[in-house]
Amino acid sequence: VTQFKVPGEFKSILAKQAVGPTTEIVTESDFPVESFKPKVQIAFQRLPGQTPRKVEIERRRRLYLTFDIAELLASKGIDSNELMPRHYDPDNLPTIEKTKDSVFPIYLPLKVFDNDEYDCRTPEEWISLGLEPGSIDRKPVPGKALLPTDDVLGHEDPKSQELIYKWIDVGVLDYDKETDLYLVHKTDKNGLVRDEEGRPILNGGVTPEG
Repeated sequence: VTQFKVPGEFKSILAKQAVGPTTEIVTESDFPVESFKPKVQIAFQRLPGQTPRKVEIERRRRLYLTFDIAELLASKGIDSNELMPRHYDPDNLPTIEKTKDSVFPIYLPLKVFDNDEYDCRTPEEWISLGLEPGSIDRKPVPGKALLPTDDVLGHEDPKSQELIYKWIDVGVLDYDKETDLYLVHKTDKNGLVRDEEGRPILNGGVTPEG
């Protein structure tokens, strides 16, 4: 016992001892594990022969991960880049022969079609998914948002003809009940939601300094 000495780099040695696949989540993430789980309307106590609740949740989680909103829209003939309204260019208006309908593009705001009667969660419930047991800090919630690829021009003129809009992975930071809008932040190349100094963005981006 007196000759047994733990090496200083003991953790790194253990990390190299991993043999075979593991179910442990080893990738770094700024999102809580619970925020990826779908909501299911299934009883906690199941009869013999019925699918257990945890198994059904995991099956749906994997199923939903295979869906891509851009591909689903494209399969219906919808170009995501055309979902955003743009400024009219009076010098280059298309002719009726080209549009086969009207000179001006047809556009209706999303709010006309937005119906939340069948939503599985309220906005407040979505935001609360960022809370972890025993933690006072609220993490972002994973999501996708239709945003311009050019951040600078996108903030200056979001209706510019030069902008290209794509579905981008974001972290949902907060929700404004008055405007019915979400505050989101693009993830970096590693899928993390960080500020300019590389720190995780918590509590909707509100710092202790306000």
